[in-house]
Amino acid sequence: MAIQPIRIFGDPVLRTPAQPVTTFDKELRTLVKDLTDTMLHAPGAGLAAPQLGVSLRVFTYCVDGEVGHLVNPDLSLTEEEQEGPEGCLSLPGLSFDTRRAYGVVARGFTMHGDPVTIEGTQLLARCIQHETDHLDGIIFIDRLDREQRKAALRAIREAEWAGAPAPQVKVSPHSTFGSAR
Repeated sequence: MAIQPIRIFGDPVLRTPAQPVTTFDKELRTLVKDLTDTMLHAPGAGLAAPQLGVSLRVFTYCVDGEVGHLVNPDLSLTEEEQEGPEGCLSLPGLSFDTRRAYGVVARGFTMHGDPVTIEGTQLLARCIQHETDHLDGIIFIDRLDREQRKAALRAIREAEWAGAPAPQVKVSPHSTFGSAR
């Protein structure tokens, strides 16, 4: 098991758009394993590479017992929307109702470079949208209305973890995975 420290709100890597994966190699497979192990240990419904300090477009998910991953996602969203509670491993203990598309079709690749399509609604759709946002440097509180966002920022300021220094870890010796700092 390769559980890694999760980057917390305020770490610049969480606000930096991630780079597309161009090399589907052993290091990428190791990253996917680290993401999966860390997500399941946390536990969480999803985890994106930037949350481990790696600025690459890859995430893992675990919804209704289904564990998977997606590399270089490209999303198509339904017009129908849903609103429901959403949290984030990078904002521990916080949850706010967030509006998302009800359904999603996500196209991308497996860690082996094989094309894959994931279709989902409700929680799976929410998770895929949330993790893809991380790859774009967007955090779910950015999607809240003005009043909710003010409440979220207040809760963040009051959280025990607010202002904690980011862990200094080298996630991979592979040059593609160089530190995002």
